[in-house]
Amino acid sequence: MLQPSTLKFLKDLSKNNNKPWFDAHRKQYEDAKKDFETFIQAVIDRHAKKDETIREQEAKKCLFRINRDVRFSKDKSPYKTNMGASINRGGRKSIFAGYYFHLEPGQSFVGGGIWMPMPAEMKKVRQEIDYCYNEFKKIVQSKKFVTVYGDLYKEDGIGLSRVPQGFDKDNPAAEYLKLKSWIAMQSLKDTELTAKDLVKKTLTAFETLLPMIRFINRTMED
Repeated sequence: MLQPSTLKFLKDLSKNNNKPWFDAHRKQYEDAKKDFETFIQAVIDRHAKKDETIREQEAKKCLFRINRDVRFSKDKSPYKTNMGASINRGGRKSIFAGYYFHLEPGQSFVGGGIWMPMPAEMKKVRQEIDYCYNEFKKIVQSKKFVTVYGDLYKEDGIGLSRVPQGFDKDNPAAEYLKLKSWIAMQSLKDTELTAKDLVKKTLTAFETLLPMIRFINRTMED
């Protein structure tokens, strides 16, 4: 579970997103960061028993920085009002699909997959889905996957309007071939974040995602 004080810090930061306030509350930030890191490490340690490819990952190297890159943004707020952790084979910046936990009061979620891979990797994923569609369909339309995630994320902007070049427009896998990212997300209520079963709930989400992670990552190994 996460501490209520961690959520409170993020809520307060969203109302006071400036350096003087942050500097005055750095101790609260460090405590919140440590709390989140401890939680993520517990998840890694337990999930690595199912997915050995993340066994060497350390929570502190999976966390994203709190500072925003404001160079090309109209919003000059210096800090993110969330904490995120990307747990991937090969590290946070690797090409492999992995797991993600997003902590943000009112907008938290757990899930993963692969987000906007480079063209070469994107082509490999699409080809694998095309070649092994029955297998992929069985994974993402399984009872467990649908219960936890509903479906893959398909909001506007994450996919093409047409089936990509090289695939028949009537391809049975068309809805998945159009995607530019293959991710699944389960929303988490604030009350769930501070509940004693948060690690267990997160592990269930990750274990449900594991078959898709393995499916995608085997394309990256070629």
